[in-house]
Amino acid sequence: MSTITSPGVEAGPSLTARLLASQRFSNLTIFGLLVAIIVFFTVVTPSGTFFSNYNLTSIALAGSQLLILSAGVTFLLIAAGLDLSVGAVVVFSSVLAAKLMLGLTSGLAGTAQGGAELWLPILAGVGAGVVTGAAWGLVNGMLVVKSKIPSFIVTLATSTIILGLAQVWTGGMNVSGVPQALTDAFGMGTLLGVPWPVVTAAAVTGLLWVVLARTRFGLRTYAIGANPEAARRAGINVDRHLLAIYCMVGLLAGLVGMIDISRFSTASVSGYANIALQSITAVIIGGTSLWGGRGKMSGTVVGAFIPATLTSGFVIMNLQPFWQNVAVGCVLIFAVFVDQYRRRAMNVT
Repeated sequence: MSTITSPGVEAGPSLTARLLASQRFSNLTIFGLLVAIIVFFTVVTPSGTFFSNYNLTSIALAGSQLLILSAGVTFLLIAAGLDLSVGAVVVFSSVLAAKLMLGLTSGLAGTAQGGAELWLPILAGVGAGVVTGAAWGLVNGMLVVKSKIPSFIVTLATSTIILGLAQVWTGGMNVSGVPQALTDAFGMGTLLGVPWPVVTAAAVTGLLWVVLARTRFGLRTYAIGANPEAARRAGINVDRHLLAIYCMVGLLAGLVGMIDISRFSTASVSGYANIALQSITAVIIGGTSLWGGRGKMSGTVVGAFIPATLTSGFVIMNLQPFWQNVAVGCVLIFAVFVDQYRRRAMNVT
């Protein structure tokens, strides 16, 4: 039966369209998906294996680094930007930090594990790694803003350059021998029983959550993603704002590199080939629009832990963890389809 409208009055969006356009509905849907995955694996795996403190801690550890990157990428996608170089930045920053630590501690073989003489080089390496990540982010931002080349092309190119430089520097070999004190104190250390990498991820994500939802910086990020020209007319320095976001994403990539070497005592040159796509996938699954202007950190938090949860469940079920890629890919296609439907239903161009 067709809907009858009064002459001269346009029919508004349907109830279904308004529901799909609701950010709260999107967040509830993705949270429901994560809960369904947890319930499924809890039921089909042996009792006490999946839903256990040990396994949940392992999932949190596995998802913590992806969550930190995804929190920064959320700002970037909301501002209608993109960064495919975060994995390469993680590698380069970790290589630089590891080599600096090894160089500065080479003459301290007899120093106690917790001695100040050892911790000064460690902190110098960590600081240099994070600053290097921010510097690469600034380079990306400058290229995108000043050249007006699409961010996809710019960051794809810089990704190959940055990773290539790291491989040339190391000869394609991992850099091992990072001081064990860093692993003992941070990588394997805990705060009230919670691993430090998880605490760090929670603190970083919480801070960025507040910035996105409660500050002018967050509001301007939404405005730029929705309509950059209108944002300029409103007095927002769009170029400077985008530079700040790219720099922040690079800094977070550097931080992830430091967490990685603290956990494994090695800087890997091949371990982050897909993390850029994984972080983008997590953010989109979390409800952030690929076309900018819409998204929330709450969805990103859930989206970042779906891959880690799937991998853990598949391992316990003795299935190949590569099935995670299949499952996440299907969820990603569905998430983008829903986003496109929402845009059409609400006449968002």
